[in-house]
Amino acid sequence: MDKAWPALECEDTGEWVLRASDGVTQRANSVWIRNPSVEGGNSRITQALRAAGDWYRLRRLPLIFQVFDDPRTATLNAVLDEQRFTRQSATRIMVRGPGEPPLNPSGRTAEIAEEPSGEWLRVWWSVDGRGGDVELSVAQKILTACPSLYALVRDDDGVPAAVGRLAMVEGWGGIYSMATSAEHRRRGYGTEVLAALLNAGAERDVEGYWLLVTEANHGAQALYSRAGFADHGSYLYRQAPLRRASSGC
Repeated sequence: MDKAWPALECEDTGEWVLRASDGVTQRANSVWIRNPSVEGGNSRITQALRAAGDWYRLRRLPLIFQVFDDPRTATLNAVLDEQRFTRQSATRIMVRGPGEPPLNPSGRTAEIAEEPSGEWLRVWWSVDGRGGDVELSVAQKILTACPSLYALVRDDDGVPAAVGRLAMVEGWGGIYSMATSAEHRRRGYGTEVLAALLNAGAERDVEGYWLLVTEANHGAQALYSRAGFADHGSYLYRQAPLRRASSGC
């Protein structure tokens, strides 16, 4: 997952990986807990927290952790609770094994490319984007940092309706950036994009697939379940409380 959505800047402390990408997406601007079992207990975690906070402060970014649902993170979560880190963006991990049958497209032709076109980027950014052209250029660097395929489906008038990305990492495929424009929703375009990506991955001998979907997005979860994806864990983001700057005259 980290290789499929890599940050532009990383620092590996041995236990944690500090990731920064000018604030574009939480995943690429958060701490990945590579080793949840930090030796030294609370005092060691507190010390590492302080160092991580300094690292992000230099980049003018908040300190955010991507914390997976794992018993080994209990001590870290206790420290984060004590320091009033918020809980945000609970996300489910879903996996589709290699034995699942291919999906049958309904007839629309999906365009598959190895680079995201301008149309592809506009549809995705209109749904998931946060910011303007500068932030989009950072996001494009993240999207294209590993071998990927980009699917686009148009409506009957040729207007781009939905897009998605298949990141190919070590024989597995990650489904990312699934987005349908507001005027094309609930008309099957998302299903077409997913089918196109899964079938394109099968042609390239992808062994299995994973995807990430927010806990609140029940419609997407139902779509992925029908496509053969099953729950395989979860994570959320823990963000440090904002510090009020001291006033002075």
